[in-house]
Amino acid sequence: MNIECFANVHCSLFNVHLSGLPDLSEVTHVQNSKYRIRLLIVLALCFSLTRVWSAAELPTQLTDEVFWQLVTEFSEPSGRFPSDNFVSNELATQRVLSELTKARKAGGAYVGVGPEQNFTYIVALQPKIAFIVDIRRQNMIQHLMYKALIELSSDRADFLSRLFSRPRPSNVDKNSGIGALFDALSPIQADQQMFDENLRAIKDRLIKEHGFKLTSEDETTLGYIFRAFYVGGPDLGYSNVAFQPRSAGPRLLPTYEELMIDTDENGQQRSFIATEENFLTLQQFEKDNLIVPVVGNFAGSTALRSVGSYLREHNTLISAFYTSNVEQYLFMTSEDWKNFYTNVSTLPLDSNSTFIRPLINTGNGYTASPQFRPTFHWDTVLFPIADLVAAFNAGMIENYYDVIQTRN
Repeated sequence: MNIECFANVHCSLFNVHLSGLPDLSEVTHVQNSKYRIRLLIVLALCFSLTRVWSAAELPTQLTDEVFWQLVTEFSEPSGRFPSDNFVSNELATQRVLSELTKARKAGGAYVGVGPEQNFTYIVALQPKIAFIVDIRRQNMIQHLMYKALIELSSDRADFLSRLFSRPRPSNVDKNSGIGALFDALSPIQADQQMFDENLRAIKDRLIKEHGFKLTSEDETTLGYIFRAFYVGGPDLGYSNVAFQPRSAGPRLLPTYEELMIDTDENGQQRSFIATEENFLTLQQFEKDNLIVPVVGNFAGSTALRSVGSYLREHNTLISAFYTSNVEQYLFMTSEDWKNFYTNVSTLPLDSNSTFIRPLINTGNGYTASPQFRPTFHWDTVLFPIADLVAAFNAGMIENYYDVIQTRN
């Protein structure tokens, strides 16, 4: 049943109740005010319900104009962060995918933060729409870079060739495993001419074809980010090129390649480029303008609340919210974490809405500090959002450790 039919059915049901009321022409002559009140209430309810349900359907794709409007109107001024975050630093992104997707239908909305790890969650969850909210405008520009590259690429090998400005390997095809793709690509040297051509193609895609109004500073940032991938190649790390050679064993922080060839908790490779099917799924999200990058502080007054309002207007619940370890930073001040959980409490939630939280395991438990050491490792854990909101509203949250105790 479509939305308009649903609204009409409900209004028809209200009309059944109207049958017991006097005719409208007679109501003005009825002295008993309760009939007038009943009539006004029923009419108001019918009108309200029709408006709500007629506006509830989330579009299956966004126009370029609407996409850019959401990016600009939902965004806050860029904030500071001590890292470029070219790639994720969490080598446990996929370790919850089986648990996360078990008995969970596609749909709802995804909210995340940071760079490419969100793509893997989006492909697995297949939400109706995704918002990436990050305090750094550079992250928004990086997602636009990804958007252009993904849209322009014919397959995974083409995407990696463009991303790292290296000629496409001749010995791979759409059926090649993700490990084979990197093995074939890694020995190939980056090409300056390809870099220049690819950067020009990215800008043309975003500015000329999509009509996105990037500033000159945005274009400079775009070049800075894309050059990092050109220089670093598959060994690009969290903030810079990994200094150890490929054969040197595990690093403190993972490289792009290591993140892409990682596995879920069952040993299955499920990154967004692990298979051609995954990549094509992500590509369709990008072509439909359904991954919306927003500049925003989790504790800010605009970004998350705007996302929540938009989802409520379109009758869409939060399916999953990937927080990275942002909460550790928020607890460094006395108010930021409170503002964040107040923002979260305004989001459209149900019992299935889930936080995806990477936790830093010291070997003796989880730490509230975001500082990562060689002996530590990441655990990605799922938490019911509604439980956190209930605990926060009840005054039961005072520190980071209270937060990670809210899991059932």
